[in-house]
Amino acid sequence: MALPSSKTTARRQQEIVEWLRIKGRATVEDLAAHFAVTPQTIRRDLNDLSRAQIIVRVHGGAMVSSGVVNLSYEARKMIAGEQKQRIGEIAAALIPDHSTVFINIGTTTEEVAHALGGHKGLLVITNNLHVAADLYRKESINVLVLGGSVRQSDGGIVGAQVVDMIGQFRADLAIIGTSAIDTDGTLLDYDIFEVQASRAIIDHARKVVLVADSSKFARSAPVRVAHLSEIDVFVTDRLPTAAIADLCRAHKVEVIETGAVSALESDDGE
Repeated sequence: MALPSSKTTARRQQEIVEWLRIKGRATVEDLAAHFAVTPQTIRRDLNDLSRAQIIVRVHGGAMVSSGVVNLSYEARKMIAGEQKQRIGEIAAALIPDHSTVFINIGTTTEEVAHALGGHKGLLVITNNLHVAADLYRKESINVLVLGGSVRQSDGGIVGAQVVDMIGQFRADLAIIGTSAIDTDGTLLDYDIFEVQASRAIIDHARKVVLVADSSKFARSAPVRVAHLSEIDVFVTDRLPTAAIADLCRAHKVEVIETGAVSALESDDGE
């Protein structure tokens, strides 16, 4: 489904998705009051998002499903877009010229790739077709695409061949994303084959940079990728709790907070 033609409608629908991602569910009345529009407008928005399989309509409102199945690629692109862009810019600035970099599957890692335009002499090794498409025309960046099965859902490349190829490299830096972060610091994802590739990337990089916005702390996923203790640098918009900050300090994880706060969070005072 194409995004709505009205920028106002598109922005409101993006914020509705973010609201649902953070809160879990919402009523038509709550959303109408928050955005100062009629319930009929909200119902149209929810119907549009439901047809695009981004949200699930329930009686009187809507919710975003979570658990064992990830959101669609289009839905993930819509969530925390501004935060992801800023995280991508900050993380890209951490990558030295003339270095070798792994970049794994994820909409936030794609923002890092998009911000690499000014870099020189990079070798980027990726199992993300969107990253490769963004970078391959840049003369100063060489791109190596890992071979394997391409997921139609999001252009991610997975499989045993990917893991085998990763094992042939020792990269200076790994840029990784994750679908969820548990309260104990466990990084989680949905696809065991994607997780195997991410695990191999972590094991074959000298330095690991995690890029994830704060909404990942409100999500759940079934497959363990790694733990925050295995991360060298964590770039996020903000840490949600003091306990997570203490965990990062205990494991000597360098945390870079971009300071970006979503419109929904600022409106709610959270």
